[in-house]
Amino acid sequence: MSWIELFGYLGSFLVLVSFLMTSVFKLRVVNTVGSVIFAVYALIIRSYPTALMNICLVGINLRFLWKMMHTRRDFEIVRVKPDDLYLQHFLEVHAPDIQACFPGISLDLSAADDIRFIQCEQRPAAVFAARTENGTMEILLDYSVPEFRDFSVGVFLQEQLPGEGIHTLVYRGPVEHHKEYLAKMGYEKDGDRYVCRLQRS
Repeated sequence: MSWIELFGYLGSFLVLVSFLMTSVFKLRVVNTVGSVIFAVYALIIRSYPTALMNICLVGINLRFLWKMMHTRRDFEIVRVKPDDLYLQHFLEVHAPDIQACFPGISLDLSAADDIRFIQCEQRPAAVFAARTENGTMEILLDYSVPEFRDFSVGVFLQEQLPGEGIHTLVYRGPVEHHKEYLAKMGYEKDGDRYVCRLQRS
């Protein structure tokens, strides 16, 4: 097998892997890289229809990525109680994905005194639950549905919380799939927890 064939297989692999991703943003990024590689491969072997198709895919992906990065989503907060029926339904429906994101996390939010849905265009984008004491929030659950795993919900919350008197966020849950998010949002490791100091804008 020549290096050219391996190059083509790499492009195909990345395109296929992209469709397994739950984050639409990451899907577009990986799909773009795979399409670029496969377009170059197609040009090398002179398969011009395949090259044209992948060049078009790159253009489509770049258009959507630009739109995603330059369109500010309008979020709103809806506060609920731990026994809220819609909250229980949401957690039940999304339980498999929540457990995949946060292995072993408890969905019993009875200890939370602050539970809020973050909605976008009347659709639930995320659910956030915490215990609050003296301006510090200990996060029990910070879950976003796949469509909104682009840091936008986290940025929105961190803009809102200082105005509510919150100056510190503490997270002790599973971090296996969230190190990039925690670093991006300003969390620092402190023993067995991650801490984020919020600044009033």
